[in-house]
Amino acid sequence: MNDSALAVELKGIWKRFPGVIANSDINLSIAPGTVHAIVGENGAGKSTLMKILYGMQKPDEGTIAINGEFKEFESPSDAIDAGIGMVHQHFMLADNFTVLENIILGSEPRKGAKLDFDTARNQINSIAAENGLAVDADALVADLGVGDRQRIEILKVLYRGARILILDEPTAVLVPHEVDELFNTLRDLKREGITIMFISHKLDEVLAIADEITVIRQGTTVGSVDTKKQNISALELAEMMVGSELPTPETRGNTIREEVVLDVTNLSVHAAGGKAIVDDISFSIRSGEILGIAGVEGNGQAEILDALMGLVENTGVVHFKGEDISNQSTRSRRELGIGFIPEDRHRQALMLEAPLWENRMLGHQTMAPNSKGFLLNISGAKEDTQRIVREYDVRTPSIDVLASALSGGNQQKLIVGREMSGSPRLLIAAHPTRGVDVGAQAAIWDHLRNAREAGLAVLLISADLDELIGLSDTIKVLLRGQFVADANPATVTPQELGTAMTGAGKVSA
Repeated sequence: MNDSALAVELKGIWKRFPGVIANSDINLSIAPGTVHAIVGENGAGKSTLMKILYGMQKPDEGTIAINGEFKEFESPSDAIDAGIGMVHQHFMLADNFTVLENIILGSEPRKGAKLDFDTARNQINSIAAENGLAVDADALVADLGVGDRQRIEILKVLYRGARILILDEPTAVLVPHEVDELFNTLRDLKREGITIMFISHKLDEVLAIADEITVIRQGTTVGSVDTKKQNISALELAEMMVGSELPTPETRGNTIREEVVLDVTNLSVHAAGGKAIVDDISFSIRSGEILGIAGVEGNGQAEILDALMGLVENTGVVHFKGEDISNQSTRSRRELGIGFIPEDRHRQALMLEAPLWENRMLGHQTMAPNSKGFLLNISGAKEDTQRIVREYDVRTPSIDVLASALSGGNQQKLIVGREMSGSPRLLIAAHPTRGVDVGAQAAIWDHLRNAREAGLAVLLISADLDELIGLSDTIKVLLRGQFVADANPATVTPQELGTAMTGAGKVSA
């Protein structure tokens, strides 16, 4: 190892797939002990580049050097051996295991034929203390919030000896105080000499934490910014990425009408052991209204959405356009005019190994243009998929491509386009712009604004508090399954909202 060498140096990286060039002549230089951000549009090639660096894919051309030594990775194991760790956007933890068991899984220390849990516990506690990553090693992961889960993922890679960390959209599901905690952790890691690669679409956060920023556009590097030497704004960074200004979600102006589209009374959802996850809540949404629900992940938001779609057992009464749908199936609710953007797109919204046009039909196979009478209308589905690809700028060489081949942001755009099709009367939406770039985010906001003006009622959950405040007409704060406050979007700040979400403060209605 050369002490003066770059931590990571990629030269002339190319990666081709059928019908698309994901990376073309990418060059990237990262100094040791720095936070280096990688930004770019959805489909710009960031994910492919990170998979190459982590040994998940092999480049067609180009070289990789780690700490001055050339490497050829055949698998992630080779990358881990070279001191590289990756924390994926979708956490890879076993809910039924403890924190300690998750961290050591696959790298278990042994004393003879037995697992040496004492050694592992001491090592984990030492790493946690050194890097400000306090966790309860014996806690069950299923009982932990998203901030704790992220700390576990970081501990996992540090436990394996990583000195180079790849963080993919690490703040996507965090509230403001959790972002602050993460950034403090990253600064601690940097002081320990660890190199951090930070992939994000949140440009204000990138500017707050990164020492250097590299912009990727259409598969190639278009420039780098040293934030210590150059003053650059989020607007200028967005222009480097997409050639347009950073959008805002601001949507003031009253479009709320008298008609109550959704009326929910005494809704409760209980866990298997009888504990109330959603505890006797009531609310209503009118035509042309966006109701935002603010809450730290794990406080019942996902269960509210699933209950409204008939996906989990619940008690209470749900009226849609005046009709009691409490006992109706998910299919019936969709056919009545309810669109649904779920929290977990891979688990609930996509068939990853099916082509895009089949995913257009998913959940809508009994409705036009996907059906004619009792028969599927394949040509109609394909034609409408082309429309969604065009209107929502889904970056794909073909509608016959498998959904798994799209970047996360392009998968999200396909889902939003599908659920906004057919002029729904109610849209139940969790994190509608999660993982999309600033240009796509602006387009999705415009679609929501236009539909709202036409009378669409929206139930919105978002970890992006600026989005939640900017789009909502009304905000309710959810804590431990109950509404604890109402917030006025015209006056509340993200910091006030984040504090109320944790129960540490109040907001003025």
